[in-house]
Amino acid sequence: MILQGNSRGGASDLAAHLMKPENEHIELHELRGFASNELMGALNEAYAVSRGTRCKQFLYSLSLNPPLDQNVSTAAFEAAIEQVEEKLGLSGQPRAIVFHEKKGRRHAHCVWSRINVSEMKAVQMSFDHEKLQAVSRELFLEYGWKIPEGLAKREHSNPRTFTLADWQQARRIKKHPHAVQRDFEDAWAISDSRAALIHALDERGYRVALGRKNRPVAVDMNGEVFSIARQAKKANIKTKDVRFRLGDVDGLPDVETVKAEVAEEMRGNLDRLKAELEIQFQQSNDDFELQRAALVEKQRRERLVLADKLDKRRVEENRNRQNRFRKGMAGLWDRLNGTHRRIKTQNEMEAEACAQRDAAMKDGLIFQHLGERQRLSLFRLSLRRDYDRTRKLLERDRLTFGTNPQTRGGPEFGL
Repeated sequence: MILQGNSRGGASDLAAHLMKPENEHIELHELRGFASNELMGALNEAYAVSRGTRCKQFLYSLSLNPPLDQNVSTAAFEAAIEQVEEKLGLSGQPRAIVFHEKKGRRHAHCVWSRINVSEMKAVQMSFDHEKLQAVSRELFLEYGWKIPEGLAKREHSNPRTFTLADWQQARRIKKHPHAVQRDFEDAWAISDSRAALIHALDERGYRVALGRKNRPVAVDMNGEVFSIARQAKKANIKTKDVRFRLGDVDGLPDVETVKAEVAEEMRGNLDRLKAELEIQFQQSNDDFELQRAALVEKQRRERLVLADKLDKRRVEENRNRQNRFRKGMAGLWDRLNGTHRRIKTQNEMEAEACAQRDAAMKDGLIFQHLGERQRLSLFRLSLRRDYDRTRKLLERDRLTFGTNPQTRGGPEFGL
């Protein structure tokens, strides 16, 4: 569990931050040692007490972040807070615990008042970061989690030293040679004039140009140059036949000009595809947000239903336990013979067991909700990865078409 803490002031700002509605679920889990039952009032109480001292950073704020792939119970969070509290010398100080959930991740915040009221002095927080790292390592070892490298090696704790794996480039997609030959043979077979041949080849992705030694050639969308006669060899045609059908070949543009025109058109097409990709991704984002909002609303309703159910059952169970005590003379006799004490002990044990049962039910629902949100996040992550991969390929191809048009060959399409 990653622990990050610091001394600070600004009670109102901190309370507002911890209760910001940007989180999908917020739970004010505990207020200890305060008169107020609201976080804002509680932290302002700590500020009021601090006015009797010279301390400006009268609060200590701690965040507890478990590994992303772990479901951590409320009791485990509480135990971690107790360890930190003892390590930092904050035992018994007024504190507030808040749980946040967002994007399928649950973490906790704990805020203590540093002011020791009996001495009207602030608790000393020397070497708090080192102490938090020590507790964090203990927690990772205790729960058998993989220790982050930043905790194991201090020089690697700066996130700016981390690297991301490069995206694998898509392989170049080529037509099978026989498919290319069929393109030229079909174009030759259905054309009987210059205009018809140029149009037939254009429909198949080839532009007619004038190559070396004034020979008519075709340039494809990747900038590859093909001999028309050689590719249509099954039609038993020769270069002179191509010249005859095309007529005045001197009027054809040269290969470099055609490559430049093809590159310009392809850049325009890639820009159009990129715009379409952005629209599709925005639509996917909008759909995701609708699903996320619906899921959060459903989970909030389910938590309210469970909380109401647990409250009613707790009241009923407390009433039943209280009814075990007899009244009047019978009750007095029970006190004399020890029956009252045995019933009290039994009630306390049952109340603790029921509290643990209710906490487990609450954690169970929270873990279910975290799983639901994580599955939605994985779907969103998949959409994002597909978008990033396609966008990078488009940008790469766009840059490739912007290179020297005289260079033979074009981009390696991977879309």
